[in-house]
Amino acid sequence: MIDVMLFLLVFFVLISSNVLPALGLRVALPRSGAPEHLAVVKRVTLTIAADAQLYIDGDRVQPDALPARLRGMQTPGTTLSVIIAADKAANMQALVAALDALKAADVPAASIITQSQ
Repeated sequence: MIDVMLFLLVFFVLISSNVLPALGLRVALPRSGAPEHLAVVKRVTLTIAADAQLYIDGDRVQPDALPARLRGMQTPGTTLSVIIAADKAANMQALVAALDALKAADVPAASIITQSQ
């Protein structure tokens, strides 16, 4: 009985080591003289609390430090996309100031998250 179990264990180990790499088809990719890399999108959540406090991915940030913080998150080859989650009780001036900070940091894309009614 132990021999059968050992045989089954070895069989499944060998099969799984040969099957897992074969999940994708192996192809020889053509070469290009001017290849272009796809831009990686890094998503960041900017939260505006009801008391107009700003948070980037849960970390509190001062409004005047927001553009520098966003510029620091941008790396070459990475596109920064900001998702704004504002409390419904937050005033409009906090949102406009956040949008101005995004513009100052040269953030190319931003969206505002809402809840359906």
